[in-house]
Amino acid sequence: MHLVQSMAYVNETPWHGLGNRLAPKQPIEVWAKQAGMNWSIEETEVRFVSGNSGSSLGSIHAFPEQKVLYRSDTKAPLSVVSSRYQVVQPQSILEFYRDLVDVGGYELETAGVLKDGKKLWALAKTGQSAMLKGRDEVLGYLLLATACDGSLSTTAQFTSVRVVCNNTLAIALGDSTGAVKVPHRSQFDAQAVKRQLGIAISSWDSFLARMKALSECKVNDTAAEAFYRRVLTYTSTESGASVPATNDRAIKAVQELFAGRGKGADMASAAGTAFGLLNSVTEFVDHHRRARSDDNRQDAAWFGTGAAIKQKAFEEAMKLVS
Repeated sequence: MHLVQSMAYVNETPWHGLGNRLAPKQPIEVWAKQAGMNWSIEETEVRFVSGNSGSSLGSIHAFPEQKVLYRSDTKAPLSVVSSRYQVVQPQSILEFYRDLVDVGGYELETAGVLKDGKKLWALAKTGQSAMLKGRDEVLGYLLLATACDGSLSTTAQFTSVRVVCNNTLAIALGDSTGAVKVPHRSQFDAQAVKRQLGIAISSWDSFLARMKALSECKVNDTAAEAFYRRVLTYTSTESGASVPATNDRAIKAVQELFAGRGKGADMASAAGTAFGLLNSVTEFVDHHRRARSDDNRQDAAWFGTGAAIKQKAFEEAMKLVS
């Protein structure tokens, strides 16, 4: 069962092999059609039937505190939300990139619809890239995603992709991730979000400096073992009390990736380094972690528990070079 309902992409075929392939530099309108984002989110107040018995339909009442969101094309319901909920339309996600693509040197790479329209995203190359030692290339991206089922604020997130293994890592700014989150109780203001992200565009240089430091920091087996235990220990409540538990299966998997099974693990930037440790975790989360489907894994790696594991791995890796 795929979570991806529709999507469009340029360049490499995406992780699940689905989607409409586009030639580069297509206009936003073509992206909207091919990504299955050329519809809008409609809304109506919740109504319910009372006194429904046998052949009698009963009477219909309104519940104005809540509203139903549904698709304009199929009329399929998306969610029930508070009447104060601010909708972000599929077109708004793509429109966000129009000036970035036209004058900012950005290039849309994927866009699409998850979970029948409940979640929407677009991902663009920023044009920023760097080469770590051993010709290990890292590219900069900007992800914009929203959901209309309460599972995600509208989030603009700078992301890096390590080309050799297609691993993703949220670009951290100082103590937080390079993300701007707009909750659905607020109006989404694309220009305000871009102004906030303005800080982040210069953050590529500081992010890169951190990646270079990690790639030059050698680690021994003892340090690697301790790193994995810090990253892959979670709180278990099975015995009724909250106790730390270690995910031994995951630790074994990441150790094997670090030791040479990981893509790019033998490159000069990664072999025996803190950068290699970090990438063994990002590869595990993005490509190997147990999930109901590849789509579920991708969803978690960008927005959920997988993203949190990667963030923890980044923080622990930075402690090794500080």
